[in-house]
Amino acid sequence: MDNFKRLSSDTKAGLFIAFSINNALLIAGWWLSSQVLHLSSVAVLGVVAGIALLSIFVLTNVMAPWLLAPVKALWQSILHLSPYEHGFTAPDVSKLGLGRELVTSLTNQVYQLATLAEKGGVAEAKVPNNLHSNFIANNLPLPLFVLDDTETIQFANQAAADYIGIHSEDLTSKNVYMVLDMAFPSEHTFDKWLKDVKLHNATAGSSWERVRLNVRDNHPTRLFDLAAYYNRANPNKWETMLVLFDHTSQYSQDDQAVSFIALSVHELRTPLTLLRGYIEAFEEELGDKLTPQMSDFMQKMSATAQQLTAFVNNILNVARVDGDQLQLQLHEEDWPTIIKSAVEAIALRAKVRGINLEYTVAPNLPTVGADRLSIHEVINNLVDNAIKYSGSSKTIKIDCHLTQEGLVETTVQDFGVGIPSSVMPNLFSKFYRDHRNRAQIGGTGLGLYLSKAIIAAHGGNIWVRSKEGEGSTFGFTLVPYTKLAEELKNSDNNEIVRNAHGWIKNHSLYRR
Repeated sequence: MDNFKRLSSDTKAGLFIAFSINNALLIAGWWLSSQVLHLSSVAVLGVVAGIALLSIFVLTNVMAPWLLAPVKALWQSILHLSPYEHGFTAPDVSKLGLGRELVTSLTNQVYQLATLAEKGGVAEAKVPNNLHSNFIANNLPLPLFVLDDTETIQFANQAAADYIGIHSEDLTSKNVYMVLDMAFPSEHTFDKWLKDVKLHNATAGSSWERVRLNVRDNHPTRLFDLAAYYNRANPNKWETMLVLFDHTSQYSQDDQAVSFIALSVHELRTPLTLLRGYIEAFEEELGDKLTPQMSDFMQKMSATAQQLTAFVNNILNVARVDGDQLQLQLHEEDWPTIIKSAVEAIALRAKVRGINLEYTVAPNLPTVGADRLSIHEVINNLVDNAIKYSGSSKTIKIDCHLTQEGLVETTVQDFGVGIPSSVMPNLFSKFYRDHRNRAQIGGTGLGLYLSKAIIAAHGGNIWVRSKEGEGSTFGFTLVPYTKLAEELKNSDNNEIVRNAHGWIKNHSLYRR
């Protein structure tokens, strides 16, 4: 549907609703006055006439500004550019309720014509309709891709060809998803954004950080920020423009840091396992013979060994996530049993800090599809964070229930220091920690990053709600096994296997 047809359709719909309301009011007035109040025919006529006049007055005052809004926006756009008028600002077309697409297209044309006129007159100006001969586009030092309405590449400059290691003549006329194998750190991907703006916007822009480009023929993998601009009404059919900003060196440092740390901590696993074994042996053999003070020391040693084990597991699993090597096997599990064992495993750490873990489980929860080891790690990370940030509070509440969508949700609530609003958007980023308390409270900034990857691989969501000074609530959802069973039926295997990687693929063609 073109922009004018859309305007016409929206106008007809608005007028239909207005006339329907007017007629409904007239019928209601007649029915009330004649059937309920039993007025005379003259009185009924007077009531209906009064309602008609009032409704016409109200609807006229409501509909007239709405119908004239597109004309007003065009009027403001022209006067804004006029050399004889002053004080008129450019209209905010995005707020139009009627004819937004048509007005956006026309105002863009007006601005383009005004620009050409300033450069020597519309008649003499030549609009470059071939980007291959455009000096700026070809010599832009940033990779540039221009797409048509079918996501086919119409132009890619030499910087783009060099960046992805493909000859420029091999890029043109190919679908962008066949050329750019992009992966994003969240579900907000380029293809989802483009699909949405094509349905709802005439023009739009967006950007993404830490995008990974998987390239071929031994060409190095690229990490970059992506900027995109969409313009539906472009006269040359250049509908979408992509610009890539390379940050491979900067973003690779994070990945290299995890790999180096993982290699280092891997050597801790054997002595740590021996240490925990000796502690458990001492507790079993000498438990009744220890003084209260020595028993307290033994509990603290055990809690510290558990915390160190969790630290080592987090580092190694983050390295596996980034390398797409952490594989999850989802089995049918009883969630109350899992949450009970997970809480018992970390209860000693809370007890050493003087904190009481309270957990409630709603009855009759459905079984879930879960990887027991990895989901234990998620619970451990969330409860451990709650312990660290509880401050003077001595209670942490864990609650399991069924959501309205039929998902099994688990929340971990503390009543401690809380999280500043400025920190919230970055909580699940790798290595991110609040600079205001990182010196007082230990941590790597990897626990939430890993938890998000694991929950996403389970098909669930993880979220946080917090207020500074009042505590925080972290929650995550899991899918009931009956829903995942369909995936199992369509598989050649006897188990559901998923990768817990940190990169969400751009397009179904490249889904792993």
